[in-house]
Amino acid sequence: MSSKKVVILISGSGSNLQAFIDKQNRGELGGQVTTVISNKADAYGLVRAQNAGIEAIALEHTDFGSREAFDLALAEKIETLNPDLIILAGFMRILTSQFVERFKGKLLNIHPSLLPKYPGLHTHRRALENKDEFHGTSVHFVTEELDGGPIIAQSRLSLNSASNEQTVMQDVQRLEHQLYPEVASWFLNGRLVMEKEGVNFDGQKLRSPIIYGEDQS
Repeated sequence: MSSKKVVILISGSGSNLQAFIDKQNRGELGGQVTTVISNKADAYGLVRAQNAGIEAIALEHTDFGSREAFDLALAEKIETLNPDLIILAGFMRILTSQFVERFKGKLLNIHPSLLPKYPGLHTHRRALENKDEFHGTSVHFVTEELDGGPIIAQSRLSLNSASNEQTVMQDVQRLEHQLYPEVASWFLNGRLVMEKEGVNFDGQKLRSPIIYGEDQS
């Protein structure tokens, strides 16, 4: 039986990558992480990949003259790997529309906010400054719009007056490490599909994000 292939793109320490490796080691992913690619050669996530026996590739964006040239080289490399799913796990690059179009429907990203709130950076700070009751993380399909693709699932936590940016970041990361590999497993097991009209989950159109984890009722 051939296993579904997963390629993970990173830029840093790879804590979400580790969550995928752990889920795979438990036999719960529904596929195999075959390759990890980083746009930074010194990313610790490459070491995590090597330690797990996963192919680790550094493709440094600074070696290319433009964003388009880097994305083209990255896309061509990914094409040779023929993955079923591509995971953006702390990949700190805004992808060109040509790249996104090439892999549309099998590109997932995680974002540290309850989208559509707070696309972009400094999400925890913004949630605290606005005195939000809830904050969290969202997994979505990637489209040309930054952090704007169809939202699949979210994990939430309650904010309180004692919350600060550092502790919120740590709490959200814990949620990410549970949520992201789980959503990927839904995709790899055929439960999750991106269609023209939106997201289809277990054969039905998803009308609002799945709330996953501690706050799930």
